[in-house]
Amino acid sequence: MEIWMHQLLQWLALPQFGLSTVFVVSFISATLLPLGSEPAVFGLIKLNPELFWPAILVATVGNTLGGATSWWMGLGAHKAVDKARGSATELRALRWLQRLGPKACLLSWLPGVGDPLCAMAGWLRLPFWRCVLYMAIGKLARYVTMTTALLYLMPGTVHL
Repeated sequence: MEIWMHQLLQWLALPQFGLSTVFVVSFISATLLPLGSEPAVFGLIKLNPELFWPAILVATVGNTLGGATSWWMGLGAHKAVDKARGSATELRALRWLQRLGPKACLLSWLPGVGDPLCAMAGWLRLPFWRCVLYMAIGKLARYVTMTTALLYLMPGTVHL
């Protein structure tokens, strides 16, 4: 398994696969798996400054589709379980999410809580396309902000 994973990572690291790698990493990092996509976006842009906007857009699309996948997983979980069982804090969070509605998905970019938030939006059966729209807005803002900040902190040949 370790050899296979190492070979896959080497293959994805090839320059001709840069944008596809950013897409895959961004998609996976938006599911409930703990993975950050910002280093992949930053690394590709640092190596290929002309790919700033394509990399940002590909990462946004991949991350948004990953968030949509989490939404569907949440919906499936809701269908499997009749009602939420948990602590008062969890129930309070559910009420907050219901009150805020799809706009809560603007926060899908937050580390640690953003991806489960997308799943909870599906659990609550919030409108799918409105949630995806808000996910995309939040994730685009994150990638532009994070990448621009990293480029500012680690200057080089990149010119926006």
